[in-house]
Amino acid sequence: MAVSGRLPLLLALGLVAVVLRPAVGTVWLWVLVVGVLATADLLLAPRPAALHLERRPVPTTRLHEEVESALLVRNDGRRRVRGVLRDAWQPTAGAGPDRHRLDLAGGATVLLRTPLRPRRRGDLRAVGVTARCWGPLGLVARQATTDLPGSVRALPAFESRRHLPSRLARLRDLDGRAAVRVRGQGTEFDSLREYVRGDDVRSIDWRSTARNRSVVVRTWQPERDRRVVLVLDTSRTSAGRVDDVPRLDSAMDAALLLGALAARAGDRVDLLAGDRVVRARLRAAGARDVAARLQEQMADLEPVIVEADWRALAGAVTGLGRQRALVVLLTPLEPAAVEEGLLPVLPVLVRHHRVVLASVRDPALDRLAAARGTAEEVYAAAAAEQVLERRTRTAELLRALGVDVVDVVAERLPPALADHYLGLKARGLL
Repeated sequence: MAVSGRLPLLLALGLVAVVLRPAVGTVWLWVLVVGVLATADLLLAPRPAALHLERRPVPTTRLHEEVESALLVRNDGRRRVRGVLRDAWQPTAGAGPDRHRLDLAGGATVLLRTPLRPRRRGDLRAVGVTARCWGPLGLVARQATTDLPGSVRALPAFESRRHLPSRLARLRDLDGRAAVRVRGQGTEFDSLREYVRGDDVRSIDWRSTARNRSVVVRTWQPERDRRVVLVLDTSRTSAGRVDDVPRLDSAMDAALLLGALAARAGDRVDLLAGDRVVRARLRAAGARDVAARLQEQMADLEPVIVEADWRALAGAVTGLGRQRALVVLLTPLEPAAVEEGLLPVLPVLVRHHRVVLASVRDPALDRLAAARGTAEEVYAAAAAEQVLERRTRTAELLRALGVDVVDVVAERLPPALADHYLGLKARGLL
């Protein structure tokens, strides 16, 4: 049962009767009248069970993008239903106005739409549907909550996709230049064409030339069908926030851009995500929809407050295949975590694969190191300089082991990692 504001207002009107006839009996009589009206209104109110509810599937959306939840309501009773219906969702689903007015005649149907703007990745669920049906006087209503299952799947935002067209243009330019000029490790045969002045005479195909009246040369292109393995660290270090964005989310954005670019380049993209255990595994091969498949796998990933077991993750990389690959470790460049957990397994990885470590750099450290106006700022700058120095030493140690390090701020990480991939491809180092 629910009570409207009319009921206390009706009780307050009894003050007029008390002023006209000041007696205790007047008060009790007025309360009795109001009670009888409220009881009658409750008995005459339609039952919420007369409403048939049906939820339509909610399409998948990306983080912070709007989607609608559609709820079909049918009045199976004979009486008109006037009231309010609330389509409740968990807070992170970002439900907009979720209260809808009802005015349904018997047998009538209405479609109610609730806008959703997810603020968290993964499957976000509906809490329930509450129907409140008012009586004819609008004093009291019958109310009931129905558990109507519903969910919306929120995928990673992939905000870095705006960088994809420019990187694809560079990839096409790279293929065009390589087909004419490049020859060496990291290239494969592309096609035959007639010799033109300026071509390297070492590229002449003498067998084809003997069968034709003109000189024929071979052209080459960067090798395709390479392997790119994306390794997402979901341990405690990925839970840190940089400019109010979790490090894991920034790493996902960079992985999505690199995965989409590598798939367009004809390479095979695999994904591993984990900490002490592997949380997600994807063999995407050369699928054109690799970005969508990566988003599906990443949707449910959350940081786990444990240390990463890099031996287990390195074993999982080996389990994907022994072919040489570009292994991209998306993990924070935290000196203690890297030196204790990652360094012991790097020699094995570097021996068999090309390894890149991509990390989100916190710009707050640079701001603290630059501010030295007061004594407190000087102490903070000294601490920040110490942290930056340790990060620099760790990066140099990784490079000495043969690991490429990409350590930039969050918004620069996806394009910087994509540019590094294109640079390796241009030099034939994959």
